[in-house]
Amino acid sequence: MSWLDRLTGGFRKTADRLGENLQGLTSQQALDSATLDDIEEALIASDLGPEASKRIRDAIAAKKYDALDERGLREILAEEIEKILTPVAKPLDVFGFPRPHVILVIGVNGSGKTTTIGKIGNLLMEQDYGVLLAAGDTFRAAAIEQLKIWGGRINAPVIAGPEGGDPASIVFDGVKKATATGEDVLIVDTAGRLQNKAHLMDELAKIRRVLGKLNTEAPHDVILVLDATTGQNALNQIEVFKEVAQVTGLVMTKLDGTARGGVMVAAAEKFGLPIHAIGVGEGVDDLRPFDPRAVARAIAGLPPA
Repeated sequence: MSWLDRLTGGFRKTADRLGENLQGLTSQQALDSATLDDIEEALIASDLGPEASKRIRDAIAAKKYDALDERGLREILAEEIEKILTPVAKPLDVFGFPRPHVILVIGVNGSGKTTTIGKIGNLLMEQDYGVLLAAGDTFRAAAIEQLKIWGGRINAPVIAGPEGGDPASIVFDGVKKATATGEDVLIVDTAGRLQNKAHLMDELAKIRRVLGKLNTEAPHDVILVLDATTGQNALNQIEVFKEVAQVTGLVMTKLDGTARGGVMVAAAEKFGLPIHAIGVGEGVDDLRPFDPRAVARAIAGLPPA
């Protein structure tokens, strides 16, 4: 299947859920205030969030439609969702100099963080960047081994230490090795122990201090990996990680088959953080740059434009 086919398939349950929530709200009569309120509630129930849902409701009201059938409503939704998503669609840019460009990847355990690192590495290597992976999540031996597996899969070197080791030391060694071998990008896995915010904040602050001694501009990106299946809980994670980790951008994963993909719209409207890429499958090439128009139409249940 093409990427657009996989994207449309990945959002099918989201589109179906949205369709169910909007059922019966279109008519051949002028849209009154009560119907507009019902549409807004349907959008909130579809995980688009209160801010985005109100914005879309107001946009529909401002156009003063005499009547609106289901297809017409979906087209309007796609148009308004695209307006929300377009400002945050920003592909990863490798700009750091001197090299390496350092990317810290954060996220709760189970979000697909380590797998996403492998896929981000693959995406950058497709653009002819040299990539080194660093296993900074030393809290879990499984995370270290998983990153090594992904390194082998995409043919990228991995720097790692023992379980329970000092993550900042791994990052230090990673920058040194990337500099020595001429790699363009260092992607660092980090622990996802959100239940201990103080410890996580201390750990990330130490990593930043170590990086600062080697390159005052690093880290160049702090990317939060979000699991779309968690719905509104993803927004809570953004709130917390923004506080503890100074998040600069997002990657949304597990969009293949979830009914909760609308949370991407809620995140864009509420936080305005760049969304660099989305994942709609388990394959190494199933993480692609974020296309706001294609995503908006997929959420609205419409074919690609």
